[in-house]
Amino acid sequence: MKNDPRRPGAAHAAGATSQSAGARHLDTPPTARELFEVRPVPDASAEDVAAVVPPDIDQEVVVRFRYPVRFTRRILDPANHTLRDAVGPAVPARVLVVIDQGVTDAHPTMVDDVFAYCAAHADALELAAEPLVVGGGEAIKNDHGAIDEVRAAIDTHAIDRHSYVVAVGGGAVLDAVGYAAATAHRGVRLIRVPSTVLAQDDSAVGVKNAINGFGKKNFIGTFAPPHAVLNDLDLLTTLSDRDWRSGISEAVKVALLKDAAFFAWIEANATQLRERSADAMARLVHRSAELHLIHIAASGDPFELGSARPLDFGHWAAHKLERLTRHDLRHGEAVAIGVALDCTYAGLTGRLDELGLRRAIAALEAVGLPVWHPALDAAGNSGRPAILDGLEEFREHLGGELTITLIDGVGSGVEVHEIDEDLMLEASARLRRHTEQGRGPAWSRTQARAR
Repeated sequence: MKNDPRRPGAAHAAGATSQSAGARHLDTPPTARELFEVRPVPDASAEDVAAVVPPDIDQEVVVRFRYPVRFTRRILDPANHTLRDAVGPAVPARVLVVIDQGVTDAHPTMVDDVFAYCAAHADALELAAEPLVVGGGEAIKNDHGAIDEVRAAIDTHAIDRHSYVVAVGGGAVLDAVGYAAATAHRGVRLIRVPSTVLAQDDSAVGVKNAINGFGKKNFIGTFAPPHAVLNDLDLLTTLSDRDWRSGISEAVKVALLKDAAFFAWIEANATQLRERSADAMARLVHRSAELHLIHIAASGDPFELGSARPLDFGHWAAHKLERLTRHDLRHGEAVAIGVALDCTYAGLTGRLDELGLRRAIAALEAVGLPVWHPALDAAGNSGRPAILDGLEEFREHLGGELTITLIDGVGSGVEVHEIDEDLMLEASARLRRHTEQGRGPAWSRTQARAR
């Protein structure tokens, strides 16, 4: 049988009838020279030599990520070691601090407090430069110049891969600064200090960061787990009522998806949450963050390589509403409306019973969140409601088939791959009537096929 030159070692072995001097026994590992030495192929034509194909290599890399999520108060009090303990083991650690202007406006001594804290812990923290204060809100995710400013500071102040960027602010600032850190030196260590309910109970504890681009939310970004997340609950005390309540929507969302007992707790404590009970909010933030972290660790897809994003229940509509309202709606408010819309749709398809739907809508309203907005009726370029374009944009962001998370009971999520657009518009209409007339969401089971 003619020797196959593509079989590693076959042609070379075919011409050998005895072990020659210097030949390697099969049980002896090859030397580096033997591995890379080019040997003639006996009795092989030029065409045979050209047809040699090396064997394929299948690579597998397993990487374990571990990062602490801490809950504290007065994080910049020198007696508080939470920030100090987050760096290491090599100290002193060089740090660049970036602060949301909204935080410095609410806490005028913040910059001085950073200097004082680092001075008190000079053996562990080396402040690379005066803290950089950046604009907050969704505007920073649209201002790519701000991202370049952070990266320029990383470069100017010699922040390397063993240094730290400490980002203090709301979810948008953490997103933007996180993206800048993740793309400088292919990844600088990031410590997040979230300052809003929404960031502390959801976005800051995850592994994503992004900015907006090409008219699309979070179009440009990376997956980069933080080095640490430090939740200072005292930072929440200066939030406006609107921002305080806005972040509760993410807790309602994850409770509806994963924890019926937590949802019942939110129902029972809605008044305290709405009226700014610090203790109630601390419990809500902790459990919501915990549920998000459990999903990220146990879902099997922390970097969203598939087509499903269960934690984005209600978000296909929320992201579109933010753009349609030019971000007049807070992200949390848009999420509340998106959750209400998808719950009503689930009720109309027969997936969610009447009690479950009424509980979901009532809980959102009880904590002071909206469940409908006129932008749901806004016409798109094609003449149909623009909100429906959010379905395809959501699918495109993940790729693959459309996958929308709904609930089929309180604490139980389910994925669907088709949406009846007419029924979705009916869900919006019922929420509009509910909002305008102040009564229940006109729930009634239809004969629509559950999808």
